[in-house]
Amino acid sequence: MKFNPFKRSSLLTVLVSLLSLANPAFSKEKLKVFILAGQSNMVGHARAHTMATLYHSGTTRDKKLTELVFKKDGNLSKKTLEDQLAEARKLDELTGGISNDKIKGMSAGPEKTALETEVKKRKDAHDAYKATIAASSVVSDRVYINSIADGNKRAGKLGAGYGADKSKIGPEYGFGLSIAEKIDGPILLIKTSWGGKSLNYNFRPPSAGPYKLNEKEQAGGKADEIRKNAGLNYRMMNESIRAVLGNLKENHPAYDAEAGYEIAGFVWFQGYNDQFSPEFRDSYKDNMIAFIKDVRKEYKVPTMPFVIGVLGTGMTAEKVAENQVSVAQREAARAPEFKDNVLSVESYTEYSLYSHEIFSKGWPKHYYEWDTVGSDRPYHYLGSGAFFVRLGDSFAKSMAELIEKKK
Repeated sequence: MKFNPFKRSSLLTVLVSLLSLANPAFSKEKLKVFILAGQSNMVGHARAHTMATLYHSGTTRDKKLTELVFKKDGNLSKKTLEDQLAEARKLDELTGGISNDKIKGMSAGPEKTALETEVKKRKDAHDAYKATIAASSVVSDRVYINSIADGNKRAGKLGAGYGADKSKIGPEYGFGLSIAEKIDGPILLIKTSWGGKSLNYNFRPPSAGPYKLNEKEQAGGKADEIRKNAGLNYRMMNESIRAVLGNLKENHPAYDAEAGYEIAGFVWFQGYNDQFSPEFRDSYKDNMIAFIKDVRKEYKVPTMPFVIGVLGTGMTAEKVAENQVSVAQREAARAPEFKDNVLSVESYTEYSLYSHEIFSKGWPKHYYEWDTVGSDRPYHYLGSGAFFVRLGDSFAKSMAELIEKKK
């Protein structure tokens, strides 16, 4: 029988086509790029183990979120959390909390030595619990991230550790895992975030016009330097994004140059530093509108889906409604020109009230109990992993809604 190279070639083509249908990894799909930016609460100050607080509420949503962020073989549950909280309360009782007053106040001798031994054993168990929870968190094979979170600059598969340090998360974690459930194809997150930055000055968009110095700045002798640095973080943000977009294969192994990429959306979470100056507060809405327009122009995506996280450290609807920055963020999202392509997402509704309840007991005296469910101050949403997972999920839901409308 004669060998027919054309017949063999056709057969191979059919086989490759069948494999492409059977395995999405073989198909050519655009890389979906999402940009996340903002200040310290985009940076993220929640230690990964505090995500286990999601088990406390028992709500259907939080149960689904635990399934989203924890590995199926992690053997975690509400009982695991409750047992740890009981152990933490005992440790606080033995030590007096973070100050260790009860041990420090004891005279040297067998009784003190025995207590120190017991406390060390319990502290080691407490640390082991935290390590177990962190190790049980999901690492995505499909979602990759290139992140600047203050000094924590990292890139790789999305997992815990892209917050303020390698033990922490911000909203990127819940967002990335959740958006992957809602859209097809490979996903890359680009996060650029720096703590303590305002929209009016640090992230000032070009179309907002020149920065206006206040009287103190004018009299301080550094007017030229202040003007020069206005918008510095806006420029740094774009430089970082451009650097990643210029090297996509290194940032996501599934990137196919022939299929290309699209900037699928932008998530903004910021506002804290604009609260404290009348000029910063008064101009927030206009600055936010200018920021969205300038970002869309920069990346040539006129209707880029854009999600604004509303500042919600006030915790209640009433307190948040009194915050001029929060109100301005909502109003910017409702601007007529942004119909169906910008949404605001409330953050106060995701606050970990349970973590706040323990914090309010007096966290220094209840340190180990508190350390089980939180890791920072109220202005960082208590460093609650439960909060940041919920918020990231809410960002993803709104982003998916905008993407659907864009179709």
